[in-house]
Amino acid sequence: MTPHASAQRCIALAGPTASGKTTAALAIAARWPVEIISVDSALVYRGMDIGTAKPSAAERAAVPHHLIDIRDPAQAYSAADFVRDATRLVSEIAARGRTALLVGGTMLYFKALLGGLDDLPAADPAVRAQLDARARTEGWPALHAELQRVDPVTAARLFPNDAQRIQRALEVHAISGRPLSSFHSGREHNPDSPLREEHLLSLEPADRGWLHARIAARFDAMLGEGLLDEVRKLRARGDLHADLPSMRCVGYRQAWATLDEHPVPDTAALAELRERGIFATRQLAKRQLTWLRSLPARRVVAADAPDALAQVMAVVENWLGRPA
Repeated sequence: MTPHASAQRCIALAGPTASGKTTAALAIAARWPVEIISVDSALVYRGMDIGTAKPSAAERAAVPHHLIDIRDPAQAYSAADFVRDATRLVSEIAARGRTALLVGGTMLYFKALLGGLDDLPAADPAVRAQLDARARTEGWPALHAELQRVDPVTAARLFPNDAQRIQRALEVHAISGRPLSSFHSGREHNPDSPLREEHLLSLEPADRGWLHARIAARFDAMLGEGLLDEVRKLRARGDLHADLPSMRCVGYRQAWATLDEHPVPDTAALAELRERGIFATRQLAKRQLTWLRSLPARRVVAADAPDALAQVMAVVENWLGRPA
């Protein structure tokens, strides 16, 4: 390894879902001594493989992966957990003479790692139950309208049907009397972070239609590989429910709702599931891109460029030096 490479403990590869992060990460790992740290709030869960597009056994055998399959779906995993684990892993990987490559699309995790965390109120099951009961009668758009009154900053970045985030924002306000946005310190850099914004490479398509086509193809592949059967198996455990963070992941939430409504989905129900899943994934990708574009120092590669992978490799070579 060159002196330049050994001095760089941590680099990151981010981007919206279906932008090609896994392919790029494996190509990087084939040329440089890196270990991959997953930055994905769904990949932490065991038994959730198809709907998370989890790296295959062969891919994980080719390069060390971390923060995958570390929680049962009944357990929580927070941004604070991620910051603690990722910071520890970066140091351990550096001690092995390698570079940590953070890869994923959970922007809250990247944000927490780059900017630090404020102390948010812990979840309150009673408050959440009240909000869920209201949502069943009033609908999430009505609760979004309430959020606009008490926390317009947070409401402006959420879709009216983004149940999980609307619920959390209203929960924080109910517990603390403060808007969720007031807990975000606005720090652009956490001095204790192992990652620097200028060492974050972002795969961002120039043509949104290109990404939409890939999202649709990926969701179709998940359905074909047995996403519904995977969710049936999770439901059959008996200790999981639709309000758990694991089951709120895109794809799982829609599949769970479909099985609630249609235990044996017919053609129409499957078509509706496909439409819901693709729409939710597009919304996720839009949020991911919005956050990434708030980082002026990031390095951007157009994910849909014919030479996108070559551009990625050139950026990494600039950071880590030529492979030995």
